Amino acid sequence: MGKFQHLDALLTDFTKTNLAGCACAIARHGEILYEGYHGYANLNKEIPVALDTVFRLFSMTKVVVCTAALMLFERGRFLLNEPLHEYIPEFRNSQVVKTKPNGEIYIEAAQNPILIQDAFCMTAGIPYPFGESESARQMRDLHQRLKDKHGKYSLLTEVKAVAQVPLAFEPGTQWLYGYGHDLVGALIEVVSGKPLGQFLQEELFEPLGMTSTGYRYDGDIAERMAACYTRTADGNLEEIPGSLDEYHQPDSLYEGGGVGLYSTLRDYLTFTQMLANGGIWKGEQIIGRKTIDLMRSNHLNDRQLADFKNSYNAGYGYGLGVRTMMDPAAGHSNSSIGEFGWTGAAGTWASIDPSEGFSVVYMHQLLPNMEEYHHLRVRAAAYGCL
Repeated sequence: MGKFQHLDALLTDFTKTNLAGCACAIARHGEILYEGYHGYANLNKEIPVALDTVFRLFSMTKVVVCTAALMLFERGRFLLNEPLHEYIPEFRNSQVVKTKPNGEIYIEAAQNPILIQDAFCMTAGIPYPFGESESARQMRDLHQRLKDKHGKYSLLTEVKAVAQVPLAFEPGTQWLYGYGHDLVGALIEVVSGKPLGQFLQEELFEPLGMTSTGYRYDGDIAERMAACYTRTADGNLEEIPGSLDEYHQPDSLYEGGGVGLYSTLRDYLTFTQMLANGGIWKGEQIIGRKTIDLMRSNHLNDRQLADFKNSYNAGYGYGLGVRTMMDPAAGHSNSSIGEFGWTGAAGTWASIDPSEGFSVVYMHQLLPNMEEYHHLRVRAAAYGCL
């Protein structure tokens, strides 16, 4: 291993041109080979990015939640090809948005149930509440009704209500980035009988020693949280409120399956190293090696892959909550077939390569995150060290 100076120089350049600060670490077979902290966690307060800096994970929450759910799968608590409504009955009579040739929208009963694998693979047809589709519009309306009725509410309350929203397509026919992993989080709660955060704490965070990872502010977490930034029209970085920070407050009830966790670079690196090394951490089997192989196998057909692929995800397919490298040449990538991971909306990114026992974690906090510019360069530099 070598050439870490090239990665270090790249990260330094990021903080000179695009970012307030960033952090990156590489590990192999349980040993940290590179750890770099650059720039500022808070520009105004001149707080540098450091070992204890906490980052909002946003959608990198998904990898943690899907891993936890697969731990229940390998204990025989559910099967991937079972209908979701066997565990959350509200989904028994799903409806689908249809469009007539003249553009008129109508709603009809779904022909097939949402399967649990559809929740993992984002083939359920439930979008996030963004965009102009009928399903997304109804998701926005639903969230407002829940806030008006409950104020603060739990994941399971939300998921049961989401069953009322008509799907964007027949389950299992297309791929749509959206709400699937919140369904997975709710499944964990139903099957385990525990709140999602408690299950993650007991089954992952405590065994892995992830003491700075969770949903709620605890101890000095709020003070250690990196500021979030956006770039103004004149090119300057402007601090903005952390999106979804309300859910970190001690009195919040919501623990999302798709977003919501915070973590440090070192904590998340530990999690990725466990996955990169057959599910084992310090001699303890957290999850089975073959289950990880199932997780990082492509589960999409050609039609679904066409929905999934873009320039950022070139070469990748999609598994059970993670992208997975299918064709390094098509992805212009020096990573391995089967390398997997995901990204967070504010700029966090992880890559896990079981064939090498190798993982990389990178973190910054910028909206929009400029993921394609930063992450693919970090990937090239990190795998260039092998």
